[in-house]
Parts: sequence; structure tokens; C-alpha cells
Amino acid sequence: MIPMVDLKTQYHNLKAEIDTALLDVLENTHFILGPNVQQFEQEAADNLGVKHALSCASGTDALHLALLAAGIGEGDEVITSTFTFIATAEAIRYVGAIPVFVDIDPKTFNLDPDLIEQAINKNTKAILPVHIFGQPADMDTIMALAAKHKLKVIEDCAQSYGAKIKDQVTGGIGLAGCHSFFPSKNLGCYGDGGMVTTNDDHIAEQIRIFRNHGSSKRYHHDVIGYNSRLDEIQAAILRIKLRNIDQYNQNRYAAAQKYSEALKDVVAPPFEDKKGNHVYHQYTLLSPKRDAIMEKLQAAEIACAVYYPIPLHKQNVFVDEYKNVSLPVSERVASECMSLPIFPEITDQQIDSITTIIKSIF
Repeated sequence: MIPMVDLKTQYHNLKAEIDTALLDVLENTHFILGPNVQQFEQEAADNLGVKHALSCASGTDALHLALLAAGIGEGDEVITSTFTFIATAEAIRYVGAIPVFVDIDPKTFNLDPDLIEQAINKNTKAILPVHIFGQPADMDTIMALAAKHKLKVIEDCAQSYGAKIKDQVTGGIGLAGCHSFFPSKNLGCYGDGGMVTTNDDHIAEQIRIFRNHGSSKRYHHDVIGYNSRLDEIQAAILRIKLRNIDQYNQNRYAAAQKYSEALKDVVAPPFEDKKGNHVYHQYTLLSPKRDAIMEKLQAAEIACAVYYPIPLHKQNVFVDEYKNVSLPVSERVASECMSLPIFPEITDQQIDSITTIIKSIF
């Protein structure tokens, strides 16, 4: 069997370090906003080249807190992608704002920058690009549009930890970047976890207050806040994995190139626009024979998945509100996309097994 992501192998490779770190946390008994959290935040900020890295309880919370800190609220419109996980739109709703779904580029699957400007109106307050599957969105164009129309940019970096555009890391380009440490992410913990990155001192201070019950000083509460703190155990795990993240991303990239070389004549492999470096959180291809491919892989006990089968504007929770919205590229991509196993420890033999089965269909 080949899983989508092999967390067990990764754990066994790091077992001695992780087990020692966890026992140290248990012995120290400082479980909330402890020394590992503080050190992880500094190490992550240094790793990403940003001024502030503020951990929180999940990637969804990172989006929510970043929007709050940016002053996005009731009735504001936020332009974002329909081809993403629902957390992106949920966070916009949490602050009372309205998601404005824009179609995607048919090759990169990121927001189509040519369609953003026509969605901007007097109620638009922010753009929330998603660096989908690990490929950076066209931030040069997005930042230029934001400057022209005086909009804030909050980056969804849940799938792009370590990806860069020139010398800027995703999460360090807009006003804030929102990261997820869900176990399957490129940098993942063993539960839920998230982080907001920013170079803005005010945003950083707001995040610190919001994540800890609206408190900047113990038992002094200035605003209604939230309980959204990364726990010490997860921080200890992330500190160990952070030391390996560059190698993990390099391994993912190498695996993706092997897939693409083997499959280029039978499917549409992921397109790299070369504006930034792709870190391949997912290896997502397109094929009108998707269902046949998936059926054959599953019969061979090889995992595969569809990210995402239903664009957000077609989800039950949104379908009535957006019934007159047509985003044909997202709808077509959702009907043909599928993702293959990819993780830092995947072997050439596993890739060969997967690609041989796919090619046999054609």
C-alpha cells in the first residue's frame, strides 16, 4: 500500500529527537505558551525571513485572526478563490465579511489575476490569494492591484510553507500570511496548529491579543478575544521538523519532476509558471479519465484523492447565495483534477509503480 502521505516513516526517521522533546515537555509541565512555542516562533520567523511569526491553534484560526487584525469586518468584501479548502471562505464569514469568488488560472489553479480587478468595488477591502498546492500565486500583479485600489492582502499559505517568489517567501509579501500545521502539510505537527506571519508590528500585536482571550497582560482583557494557542507539545514537534523543512521541500520537488517526466504524454501534469518555486504540497494533475485512473490505483492499494471536487461557490452552504455565479474554469478543473501520493520519503520505486499503472490505462 502507498499512502497519500507517509507520516509513520517520517516519525520513525525522527523518533529519537521527537520522543526526547516530548518527554522534556512533560517533565517541564509548561504546556501553554511555553518555551518551545516562543522558540518555535522565533525560529520560524528567522527561517521565513519575516519580522513576526505568531502561532495559533489552527490554519483556520490564522486566517480568522489575520482578517480581524487587519480590520476586515461586517459587510466588507474579500476577493478570494473558489478552488480551495472551505476554511478560506469560513474565515471571511467569521468576521462578518463577504467572500467574492473569482475564477482561477487554468494552468496554475491560483486566482486568475486578470479577473481580480473587475471584481473590485467600493465595498472591497481585501484580496485573499491562496497559494494552492504549494505554487505561489501571482503576487506581483496582486500587490500592484492592491496598491492601486488601497486594498489589504492576506495570504493563505496553508499549502505553501517555504515557497518563495524571488527572494520573498509566501506569507511575507502581503500584510499577513496564514499557515497551517495540519499533520499532512509540508511542515506538519501531530494535531492542529497554525501561524500568522507579518512584517507589521501592529498586526503582530493584535494577533497576540486576539489569540489569548483579548489579553495583553494576564487577567487584563481589552477586547473580546479567542482561545487560539499552539500547545507546547506541537511546538516541540514543529521545532524538530522545521530543521528539515528545506530538505523535505526539495524531496517533494524532485518527486514531482519524476512524476511529470513519466506522465507528460498521458495526462496534464502540474504547470509551473516559474514566477516562484513550487513546494508541491500536492501533486495534482488533470485528466478526463480521472475516475478510471483512480479506480485502478485504488485497486492496487495506492491512495489518491480529489482536491477539490466541489468549488466553494457550489457548496451547499454557499450555493443559494451564489446561484448566479459562473466560474467555468474552476468547475472544469474540479471535474478533472486528482492528486497522487507525494511526501518527502516517497521512493523512486513507489513512483514507478504509480506511473506504470496510470500509463497502462492509456
